[in-house]
Amino acid sequence: MKIRRVIGTILVAALAVPVVMSTSKPAAQVASESAAAQSVDFEFFTARVEPIFLKKRPGHARCYYCHSSEENPAAFHLQKLSPGSTFWTEEQSRLNFESASSLVVPGQPTVSRLLIHPLAPDAGGDPVHPGGRQFASQNDPDWLTLAEWVRGQKTEGSFKK
Repeated sequence: MKIRRVIGTILVAALAVPVVMSTSKPAAQVASESAAAQSVDFEFFTARVEPIFLKKRPGHARCYYCHSSEENPAAFHLQKLSPGSTFWTEEQSRLNFESASSLVVPGQPTVSRLLIHPLAPDAGGDPVHPGGRQFASQNDPDWLTLAEWVRGQKTEGSFKK
């Protein structure tokens, strides 16, 4: 009789564990879902972020110059512009978006490699960026635009500059 009661208690406890476990999510899963809920916007990227990669900044090469080179082993890669074009096609922009998005942590610009790598070290950037310091501070208007994008800023429609 005692053995049956013990076995019954063990069975009830064993069946209760999955129920309890299914009602509470592990912290890593909650964090992952939160990051997925905060995502970067393709329209904002094409309208406001991509033009930064083509912009000539005093004392620096355009981001495009190095990051579209096939010889550059950098994690960030931009598509080559079609001959005679001044901007990317939608298909090229989608590939640029994928490359840039892989280097950001949605909602967290100060830990996103795309923003930290070209930022001056005294402003919180990486110690090495072969292309120089595109951004002297986190107050640079272009850096702030990138940060808006990483924070999930949306835009109505896409326009190209």
